Amino acid sequence: MASDMVLEALAGRDTWVFDLDNTLYPAECDLFAEIDQRMTDFVARFLRMERGEARALQKRYYAEHGTTLRGMMTMHGMSPEDFLAHVHEIDLSPLPHLPDLCEVIAALPGRKLVYTNGSRRHAERVTDYMRLGASFDGLFGIEDSDYTPKPTQSAYDAFCRHHDVDPARAVFFEDLERNLKPAHAMGFATVLVHSKKDWSHEPVEARPAGADDVDHPHVDYLTDDLTGFLQGVLDVVRPEPLRGA
Repeated sequence: MASDMVLEALAGRDTWVFDLDNTLYPAECDLFAEIDQRMTDFVARFLRMERGEARALQKRYYAEHGTTLRGMMTMHGMSPEDFLAHVHEIDLSPLPHLPDLCEVIAALPGRKLVYTNGSRRHAERVTDYMRLGASFDGLFGIEDSDYTPKPTQSAYDAFCRHHDVDPARAVFFEDLERNLKPAHAMGFATVLVHSKKDWSHEPVEARPAGADDVDHPHVDYLTDDLTGFLQGVLDVVRPEPLRGA
């Protein structure tokens, strides 16, 4: 974890922006595996393909367009609503309840926002299930950026306009280091939340970050323990202890 001296650089920041999947919950939950399978099912049905062919196309569109959704919209004129409703209607039981995380996020000074490449409804379901919903002041889903995904610059611009965010006063938490590059260039302080598991079997574009991903100038902080990192931030920006600490 970063030292208190390093974390003092965050003391003037008052907007806390969190990615959703594999950031607010550990990548080890592997929740995306069900979303991934449901995307394959949708692509196969929509394009009347064999499942193996549909999966290969799905992965190619993810690499080339940033999301399978954007690829399907661009290449096949697909309407996004049915796709998002289908792929995000998943079993949330693998998600943990993390009361300590709820407490530290609620205690952060200023606004707390979720910014996801998934749908707003998906963000609502996940944060409510994890009992984090009340800790956030706003949710920004892919539909709010006209279905343009991170790391496209216009998506970040849309997010900042929508929530009146000044990047110079904000901190951006992500599990994909490439999504931090535009944020860092805009003035956000950036935190890469990485996994403890080896995800080398996954395509590079979709692979959760590892400890070696800190070696990028657009990554200011690296952690595999979001709760612990935020507690360290609170020790700097709000020295009084949390209730019961």
